[in-house]
Amino acid sequence: MQKGKIGVSSDNLFPIIKKFLYSDHDIFLREIVSNAVDATQKLKTLAGRGETSVSVEHAKVRVSLDTDKKTITVSDNGIGMTADEIEKYINQIAFSGANEFLEKYESDANAIIGHFGLGFYSSFMVSNKVEIVTKSYKDGAEAVKWSCDGSPEYSIEEAERAEVGTDIIMYINEDSKEFLEKERLSGILNKYCKFLPVPVVFGKETEWKDGKQVETDKDNQINETNPAWTKAPVDLKDEDYASFYRKLYPMGDEPLFNIHLNVDYPFNLTGILYFPKLKNSIEVQKNKIQLYSNQVFVTDSVEGIVPEFLTLLHGVIDSPDIPLNVSRSYLQSDSNVKKISSHITKKVADRLHQLFKDSRADFEKKWDDLKIFIEYGMLTDDKFAERAMNFFLFKNTEGKYFTFEEYEKLIKENQTNKDNNLVYLYTSNLEEQYTFVQTAKDKGYDVLIMDDVLATPLLNKFEQQHSDKRFVRVDSDVVENLIQKEDEKDELSWDEKEELSPVFQAVCPEANGVNYLVDFKNLGESGQPIVITRNEFMRRMKDMGQLQGGMNFYGDLPESLNLVVNTAHPLVQKVLDSKDKKLGKAFETIKEDLNAKKQERDALEKAKEGKKDEEVPAAEKEKLEDLGKSIAELEKQKREKLTDFGKKNKLTKQLVDLALLANGMLKGEALDQFVRRSVELIK
Repeated sequence: MQKGKIGVSSDNLFPIIKKFLYSDHDIFLREIVSNAVDATQKLKTLAGRGETSVSVEHAKVRVSLDTDKKTITVSDNGIGMTADEIEKYINQIAFSGANEFLEKYESDANAIIGHFGLGFYSSFMVSNKVEIVTKSYKDGAEAVKWSCDGSPEYSIEEAERAEVGTDIIMYINEDSKEFLEKERLSGILNKYCKFLPVPVVFGKETEWKDGKQVETDKDNQINETNPAWTKAPVDLKDEDYASFYRKLYPMGDEPLFNIHLNVDYPFNLTGILYFPKLKNSIEVQKNKIQLYSNQVFVTDSVEGIVPEFLTLLHGVIDSPDIPLNVSRSYLQSDSNVKKISSHITKKVADRLHQLFKDSRADFEKKWDDLKIFIEYGMLTDDKFAERAMNFFLFKNTEGKYFTFEEYEKLIKENQTNKDNNLVYLYTSNLEEQYTFVQTAKDKGYDVLIMDDVLATPLLNKFEQQHSDKRFVRVDSDVVENLIQKEDEKDELSWDEKEELSPVFQAVCPEANGVNYLVDFKNLGESGQPIVITRNEFMRRMKDMGQLQGGMNFYGDLPESLNLVVNTAHPLVQKVLDSKDKKLGKAFETIKEDLNAKKQERDALEKAKEGKKDEEVPAAEKEKLEDLGKSIAELEKQKREKLTDFGKKNKLTKQLVDLALLANGMLKGEALDQFVRRSVELIK
């Protein structure tokens, strides 16, 4: 028997492997099985070249569990090792400056494994002792057994092994006894090894017999050695892609379509990406793309490795240029990974553009399911956004689709405002904003549907890129002001508006967290008596605030709505006439007194012009102060009478409630009162 010490210049290696790999300690099985697959493939290569006569026809990797001995054994029919090769590949972990390196990377054990090929030593994360029983394919080679208990000491001795290959026998420690459960091992193998290129066997297949599952004599192969992405696209049919998707996501809905990646320059890359049906929101889509290196699973947490918007896709990416055993932070900074990421973005954009050109009708049918993905890409990746302008579609309320260029031609003549800006009208909810949409269409305008969660930031981006374009929601103003052709003219003076506002303000809801700003416009006799609009800027800011999780000043502001009273409507005129009659002579006296005092105040203010404060007589100052108090008191009396009239006038309340009802804002008790009042007014 030969004994010795593993050639590592630090005794800290094993404690670091055991401690700092513990968070991902199930990867030990991936490492050992992957090594076994590599050994098997190397022997197949040699056999293919005629350099060995060893049969590889039935080569496989077998994982065995012995709960009595508390061992997990991984066996292969690969090239095996001689005693000299064990010395070279297992015993000599001799890298320079090991102590300094271990201090630097002790908190990131993946970096240790990835940089120095220590995959085999991950077995010591879970083992008290590890044995290697191996026999080389070389003529005359004898089987040998290597043994180590997790200290730098090891032993090598002669062994018995009939066939070429290697057994790795791991004696599982007490802290890791969870891996002695069949279901646990099966889950790990399914996660990491289900597409390895060499058959991997674990246990026996079962069948239902006599009311229970019983084992058969047939080996249970856990992997598919030739998954769809390893084949040429010409050899696959639509059903093959669909079948593979079901293997990846057994509970998933059918995808829209796929992209088959097959690149050999400037790097090697294969894979299949699927476009899922996305709902009208950004769903949490983690763990959907699976990253492989030569069919060995690396990770399914690809945020930061592929562009953010591509994490909404499903499927597989496989490249030997992706490091197998490194941390996510290393993957994210790796130059090869960045090149791969950029290339995938281009391929996705090219595929979408090709689908659009080849079958626009089919592309339009899929648009509502695709748009969230495309919009997300345009918002988060400038290069994709540039390419996406070739196939991004607007959809209008008629259900017709337009490219950016096509829609501009459609609306240019009719929807250009006085400042020569092109105005895109849109609705975020066709049902709730139906009246506004119809009013806009009656005026000859076209209206888009922008009803998903990304609409607001996307419109902001479009406006930033195109300074001559404006996006305006149909309920942000009365139809006459949505696309201003000339400067707006006020038909009522400030004093007239000030007198009318309290009448309608008095019957606006007070307890729904909304501020109402009353305004007056001539909307014509056939227009609605009162229209409720939402300021475009403030609403967008609130939308952005909510999208960003409320971390935005505007997102916390109460909603502010404009209550636009149509001064030309007969019912509004009826309210105004009733106001003058109901308030009577006393109200007129207050108004006359108020106007007289304002004139007196204005005269005194004019007399002060050009004088220093000390030059103004004290009596005049006192008079001005008294007039200010009197005017304030009269204003208060006037406002109280107008408010009192508004509250008692059923028609005023009815008109405001009608506007609220049209916007879906009248509910509960207020709706019940509206119905009762309607019955009274009809009588």
